[in-house]
Amino acid sequence: MSMLCSPVITCVYVRELPDVDKFVTSFSTHYQIIGYIVLLVYKAVSFTKFGLLHIVRSEQFEMYAPNKRLRRQRGKDLVFSDKTENPCDETGPIILLNTVTNHIGKPASLLKEIAFVAVVCCAQLMTQAGLAQAIAPLDIIGDSFGIQSPGELSWFAAGYSLTVGTFILIAGRLGDLYGHKKLFVLGFLWYSLWSLLAGFSVYSNRIFFDCCRAFQGLGPALLLPNALAIFGRIYEPGRRKNFIFSLFGATAPSGFVLGATFSSIFSQLLWWPWSYWVMSIACLALAISGIVVIPHTPSPNKVTSVVKQIDLMGGVTGVIGLILVNFAWNQGPVVGWPTPYTYVLLIVGILFLVLFAFIESRAEYPLVPLQALSRDSIFVLACVGTGWSSFGIWLFYLWRFLQGLRGVTPLLASAQVAPVAISGLCAAITTGHALAHYPPSSIMLFAMTAFTVGCILICTAPVHQSYWAQTFVSIIVMPWGMDMSFPAATIMLSNCMPHEHQGLAASLVNTMVNYSISLGLGFAGTIESRVNDGGQDVLSGYRGAWYMGVGLSGLGVCVAAAYALHTLHQHKGRNFKV
Repeated sequence: MSMLCSPVITCVYVRELPDVDKFVTSFSTHYQIIGYIVLLVYKAVSFTKFGLLHIVRSEQFEMYAPNKRLRRQRGKDLVFSDKTENPCDETGPIILLNTVTNHIGKPASLLKEIAFVAVVCCAQLMTQAGLAQAIAPLDIIGDSFGIQSPGELSWFAAGYSLTVGTFILIAGRLGDLYGHKKLFVLGFLWYSLWSLLAGFSVYSNRIFFDCCRAFQGLGPALLLPNALAIFGRIYEPGRRKNFIFSLFGATAPSGFVLGATFSSIFSQLLWWPWSYWVMSIACLALAISGIVVIPHTPSPNKVTSVVKQIDLMGGVTGVIGLILVNFAWNQGPVVGWPTPYTYVLLIVGILFLVLFAFIESRAEYPLVPLQALSRDSIFVLACVGTGWSSFGIWLFYLWRFLQGLRGVTPLLASAQVAPVAISGLCAAITTGHALAHYPPSSIMLFAMTAFTVGCILICTAPVHQSYWAQTFVSIIVMPWGMDMSFPAATIMLSNCMPHEHQGLAASLVNTMVNYSISLGLGFAGTIESRVNDGGQDVLSGYRGAWYMGVGLSGLGVCVAAAYALHTLHQHKGRNFKV
């Protein structure tokens, strides 16, 4: 039962008082409101003897529910809880008259829900399509700018993934403050604008195109965490939520295939800028659709100081550190690591990241609350980082291998990679079912194994071998790593965080996914430049990069296996005690 009241209400902090809960519950159902008012007056009067007064701002007032206690959330919002234990400090229990509900109702009908899920899932689909539209016609775009260097060509993909991964944390926090729907729509509008400009960069130069790709990546950075936060706030933990999150993950390979196919068609048959102009139109249409089908998502937090709650210093130092480290690793293979500014930028970037960690440990409203990073979440993020960095290497050099060494056209290469969509859908459905029966640690171990097997298959494939041998099998296996790791990680973090931090949960996973793809390309590019004999032995360079991917995914297998064994040991210990 709830009713509206004035924006300013009173929250009383008291020491242990006589038990008057029984006094309230003794009233009949019809007199619970009267009982609650009596309780309020009684404890408010006791304020002068036992406690102090605190004024908070709210838009909602919820009635007292018998048999429910009130709990404090980090000294800010106080909400109803079914838990009987009191998590407050030694001053005693906390009585709250204010609660802000962060849960959003599902769409009214099945048809509306399907439209809603489809539009929100397009955030992931369009993100991967944006990555593909630079990788598939890479040589065609490079020729229009007079570029042949693999290091310079890799920036077309790396610059995009860099900004996607770097700004997701801030975007998720902005969604928590201003509303996830607003940021979701803004993301598609921004994506549309810079896709349009990226197409027009054909009249300029490579530098402008690289900048457009980087700014284009800010759109998905706004989209991904807020899309997942919307799902997290609408769906409670359970089979339906598992299925929705798995479906969201399944759109990743489908989006890449879609982007690669259309960009190849436009590049081969028309003109490559058309792929970006069509992307701009599609993003604009999705922004309008989002306004219509997504329920209103009010901000869970009523802020008094936006700058304070955004954690401006933490955001600035974190973004600068991530950009400098990533730029150094991706620029090193282009200009050579002996060039002074590459390793100087790397060192400065690391220092900024250390400063970021220091600021976050003392910030009142950190971008990454340390208490939110449990052992489980750190395990998940470590696996996601190693696995998806190997995926980025596998994907980029697979395309170079098919077009550069096997001589297939971009459109034929898109057709050869197309099975990832079907395999990814099967993996997503399997994952949604498996999450209800198996612990996430075992699912993550399987995902890391798939990443490793996929990389091994392609790095040992001969140039003139049939596509249906190792290449096809690698393409079938790799989506199982993608579509098992992403939903497992997202669901895990989403379920263990409150509604007001759903943006953070989504941001952490997406940051690791996209930043790892970009950083992995920098690692691989460094290895490639060292083993390709100055560009004379192209195959050795590609295989060296893939071996780097095998090493990264193998590290993920070790981390996942260690955690799975630890989890199994804990379960056995609890069973033994029982």
